[in-house]
Amino acid sequence: MDDAPGLVGLDDVRAAARRLDGVAVRTPLIPAAWSGGDLWLKPEGLQATGAFKLRGAFNAVALLDDDARKRGVVTHSSGNHAQALAWAAREQGIAATVVMPDAAAPVKVAATRALGAEVVMVPPPERDSRVRELVAERGLTFVSPFDDARVIAGGGTVGLEIAADRPDAGTVLVPVGGGGLISGIGVAVKALAPGTRVVGVEPELAADARDSLARGERVAWDPADTYRTIADGVRLPVVGELTWEHIRRHVDEIVTVPEDAILAAMRLLALRGRVVAEPTGALTTAAFLAEPARFGRAVAVVSGGNADPAQLARVLTSPGA
Repeated sequence: MDDAPGLVGLDDVRAAARRLDGVAVRTPLIPAAWSGGDLWLKPEGLQATGAFKLRGAFNAVALLDDDARKRGVVTHSSGNHAQALAWAAREQGIAATVVMPDAAAPVKVAATRALGAEVVMVPPPERDSRVRELVAERGLTFVSPFDDARVIAGGGTVGLEIAADRPDAGTVLVPVGGGGLISGIGVAVKALAPGTRVVGVEPELAADARDSLARGERVAWDPADTYRTIADGVRLPVVGELTWEHIRRHVDEIVTVPEDAILAAMRLLALRGRVVAEPTGALTTAAFLAEPARFGRAVAVVSGGNADPAQLARVLTSPGA
């Protein structure tokens, strides 16, 4: 762990990488010559469940003791962590239950069920309380989508790969929802390439992490406000307690992008980059395209490719996207 109790350190991330060897895809860095600058894409949609979340979920499940394995795991998620935990649990012979908001994309709900998980649908404000009930009723082990050292360490393996493949990057751009991915990447990048800036990206309509970093303390948004953004993977109203401790130590800046820029980036990624990105996955490219010169040689983490087919079709066929 890091020098502060409970925080993830480079050794934890390296241990997670060993557990993930042969499990997670070591995603490449793809040059984006069409971007107007020096941009490299890290396409995490190539993972088995279509997003980086597989890394953290598998690492967390791998570290469970025998008793927890027998009782099964539970989480809440709008989709990508849901699929990741369902996949990781199935691969390791463990039962998984996932609480999903009733606003979740149908394609993500169906994919989670197809992976063998029990899916419990609730209104968005009831996600946390329903998980607590299931833990109490069934003795399930909660695996947080982000606020868990094991999940953070797994996500940090993205940073290990970036530091190895592009140690001369000026900036690594990372989507921010609950903060697990940027926490882990920050740990790895700052340890191995301390001259590289770690910059988070949020939608303008869900900018709680930006406000938190600016104020020096966790700032919560109203969930009704964060649900306005098309980027469903970052609609959480506040970063986690554990992730906040990593963010304030390792993240240099958090920037925001408008909704139309997210859609335009999705379109360019698909048509010019040949990379399918869901809205959350397109956040980082949207930020770079707005100011290519600002970030220098940059790596944009395209966090997931689980785009709703109907939504993707609209984006690709809309000249205004």
